[in-house]
Amino acid sequence: MTQSAPRPRPKIDDVAAEAGVSRGTVSRVLNGGHWVSPSALAAVNAAIKKTGYRVNPHARNLATNRANSVAFLLTETQERLFEDPNFAVLMRGAADALAVHDIPLVLIMAGTDDEQRRATDFLTAGHVDGVLLISSHGSRKGIIADIISAGVPAIACGAPLGFEKKMGYVAADDYEGARDVLRYLRDGGRQRIATIAGPADTSGGTRRLEAYRDDQGADIDEELIAQGDYSRDSGAKAMRELLGRTKNIDAVFAANDLMALGAMDVLREAGLTIPGDVAVVGFDDISTSQEAAPPLTTVRQPFDRISEEMVRLLLDVISGKRPAAVTIPTELVIRESA
Repeated sequence: MTQSAPRPRPKIDDVAAEAGVSRGTVSRVLNGGHWVSPSALAAVNAAIKKTGYRVNPHARNLATNRANSVAFLLTETQERLFEDPNFAVLMRGAADALAVHDIPLVLIMAGTDDEQRRATDFLTAGHVDGVLLISSHGSRKGIIADIISAGVPAIACGAPLGFEKKMGYVAADDYEGARDVLRYLRDGGRQRIATIAGPADTSGGTRRLEAYRDDQGADIDEELIAQGDYSRDSGAKAMRELLGRTKNIDAVFAANDLMALGAMDVLREAGLTIPGDVAVVGFDDISTSQEAAPPLTTVRQPFDRISEEMVRLLLDVISGKRPAAVTIPTELVIRESA
């Protein structure tokens, strides 16, 4: 008993013959459908379905000089990836937005010098079509400069400090979000408002602290400012510093939710009630904020929209358009902590 020979893989010529159009028309349909009449487009799509034709991604990538993938570049340590849920939300949103275009997302960690070197080599070697830069730090300018000098299309999450004119970005309105918090606390009668600032080499850290300083005005008390690195432990450490060096704090604005949760841990240890003695407000609206005791008042960043806008702007840059910047409004979410 002999087995029949396997059926040969359908080719573009087979689709063209089935649809009754030229090979070039089929190629234009496969590359976006530009300059193709509606009737020809319908005929080609029907022929593709009937013949079972599938695009050979390797051949298409060679023909278009495209890698057909996008990098999700996280310039943080692996520990931060798992500690901060915002990164997972952004990555999932970006992956979903790219899936519509049948483009895979590749995660690349670059939290150490060695990781940044390897990431730079990979990105500038043409292995991806573009980069979504997450958590850019001004102190890590090398990898950003290399991406720009190599001409790799890239969009940052938050303004890339020092490169705002050279790289497009999508950012939440950090300044106005922070001012909303401070107005809310003052309207609620809070007078001694302290802040736990984020990293000074990030756009979020600088803009939220700038809003705090503008709110305090000329009478600002530097003893009410402590520094954190966006981790929960740093928020706890900063809160201990604040309690140790100044009195009568009645509110704390932390530059992100994880630091706010760390501050709440320390306030409870010190026997202070929240919000009775000290009101606490964060920034981000991570899922655990609702589960805190008491639930955390915070500023919601629309991470789903941020990731969608980042993908949209990146695909524009990949197609040859100039980089753009988008700022998205935030929302104050009032819960029991303030």
